[in-house]
Amino acid sequence: MKRGKIINIQKYCVHDGPGIRTTVFFKGCPLTCIWCHNPESQRYNSEIMYNEEKCSKCGECEKRCPHDCIKMNEDKVINDYSICSNCENCIDFCVNNARELVGKEYSVNELLKEIEKDKVFYEESGGGVTLSGGEVMSQIDFVEEVVKRCNRKGIHVAIDTCGYAPFESYERIMEHVDLFLYDIKLMNSQKHEKYVGKPNKLILDNLVMLSERGANINLRVPLIQGINCDDENIENMLKFIKNLNISNVNLLPYHEIGKDKYKRLDMNYEDELMSKPSDERLEEIKNMFEKYNFKVKIGG
Repeated sequence: MKRGKIINIQKYCVHDGPGIRTTVFFKGCPLTCIWCHNPESQRYNSEIMYNEEKCSKCGECEKRCPHDCIKMNEDKVINDYSICSNCENCIDFCVNNARELVGKEYSVNELLKEIEKDKVFYEESGGGVTLSGGEVMSQIDFVEEVVKRCNRKGIHVAIDTCGYAPFESYERIMEHVDLFLYDIKLMNSQKHEKYVGKPNKLILDNLVMLSERGANINLRVPLIQGINCDDENIENMLKFIKNLNISNVNLLPYHEIGKDKYKRLDMNYEDELMSKPSDERLEEIKNMFEKYNFKVKIGG
């Protein structure tokens, strides 16, 4: 039986496609965007997040860990995730809920049961389900079955994708997907690899092929001052997409909502490189897109 690894199922979303939606966040992503606000979605394996602010330093987790992953060093807790088996003992015995396991497996039936709970809201609002990430296309066998089942049940399906997957994976699900929310970040491939972790050729090629196949595409452009807000990047992006089948464009200003998660996962966050574009700059970029007759919105 096919199973997928999920980090969160968020209800009543209004920024991940039309209407009221259920957004399913899949675990694992081939990209490592330095501004990622869901760092817990990057790695493919389940992992434990530790919230130091909730921790009373009682030492119970150290006693209960069978692999000596946790050490109390004076008034600091040291977590060695490299030898952690995710047995969840430290979670079970933490009275302050300072630890949580990120990444739960679902069967197709289990996930569909969660999705269908809000079907009445989808029908009344023109909403549906959005499969997001991480990168949802990284679990294509599971996703293919989910979108087919949703399609048969009349549930609108949106796929939120970074575009870094074999095009054959998109071909497997295209006829069952109502909308692709497609990310474009940087047009210069060297800069793309520097800040995102991979070159951009596959992403751009897939966007062109989805357009040629007549897919319904909403473009989503994260905007990070100091990374991709310069005129050169925006103009090159517009030249690339001007003749593509793109229905809407969402400009997504940088934010620090996920910053605290990096500390909880013992990951580095390079916030000194990034900031939110000014409102004036966002309007300038919006106007640049509108001159090409795109329907543009700032935000999700």
